[in-house]
Amino acid sequence: MASSGVSGGGGSPGSPCGACKFLRRKCAAECVFAPHFCAEDGAAQFAAIHKVFGASNAAKLLQQVAPADRSEAAATVTYEAQARLRDPIYGCVTHIFALQQQVASLQMQVLQAKAQVAQTMAAAAGPQGTTGSIPLPQRWPLEPESLSTQSSGCYSDMYCGFGDQEEGSYTK
Repeated sequence: MASSGVSGGGGSPGSPCGACKFLRRKCAAECVFAPHFCAEDGAAQFAAIHKVFGASNAAKLLQQVAPADRSEAAATVTYEAQARLRDPIYGCVTHIFALQQQVASLQMQVLQAKAQVAQTMAAAAGPQGTTGSIPLPQRWPLEPESLSTQSSGCYSDMYCGFGDQEEGSYTK
């Protein structure tokens, strides 16, 4: 969400912010949505919020949050609304659960790699406790395909390709 920092949504002077453009109303100077929904793509983002939460509830929510935290709150509400549209039952919990499974899988792979390193070190030490040259394993246990991520890899994008996924394609 591009933050314009200018009243009116950052377009030309007098143009409405994305939320007011979606609601087809004049954007007031004190519009709570203007800093968070730019005139260009803010209307599409606000459409999800309006459909799931309603414009009035979203405005009340943003007004209750400290001004310094409103940008993060707007991004969070936008993400949750888009997730609710994709999965009306679980919303963003589906994506969170998939990420938790990925973390657990990667932690297991780290433990397996540590165990293999310890086993290799013990085998290199030999039965008399002498150290010799450490043989390298024939094959590393973590193949590249086992390290594939479930997200789109767009860590800089706050939505992580969420809108690009098809229905029900949250995990591999």
